[in-house]
Amino acid sequence: MHALKKNRPLRRIVLASAATVSGMVLLLSLKPHTGPTLATADTKSPTVSSSSAPSSGSSGSSGGSSGSSGGSASGSKVSETVTGDTVQTRWGPVQVRVTIKSGKLTEVTAVQYPQDNPRDQEINSYALPQLRREALAAQSADIDMVSGATYTSTGYKQSLQSALDSAGL
Repeated sequence: MHALKKNRPLRRIVLASAATVSGMVLLLSLKPHTGPTLATADTKSPTVSSSSAPSSGSSGSSGGSSGSSGGSASGSKVSETVTGDTVQTRWGPVQVRVTIKSGKLTEVTAVQYPQDNPRDQEINSYALPQLRREALAAQSADIDMVSGATYTSTGYKQSLQSALDSAGL
């Protein structure tokens, strides 16, 4: 005799309920935010540029130059700008640029970060300033994660560490 015959209605109810619950779990676990993206390692090396503090009119630094300038005038403070690797997170890429002056981290800027939808913008509007403050206070990539912005925080820390490694800190 077949398992779903009318002489066993309780078994049919249990199987129908289990199928409904399973379908609901699968449906609710679906995240239709964006299509899956292929996370690949960035083969480009981090960008490093240097400039001396007393500039003569132009404040642009070459984004494509690599390394640091060898000869600087005595007594001048050297400012170095380094862009870290692009880190692919679940919600989008994160990349950080740092400025180092006299061996001290003086500025941290998020160059790339997730901003595809209003929720990303809301999260990053409070997470990025907090991550920046933490990095400047710690003078390293050993900073606390921001609650509610775990993926962005992780990408930020990895890109920051990459930039600091490239700068020799």
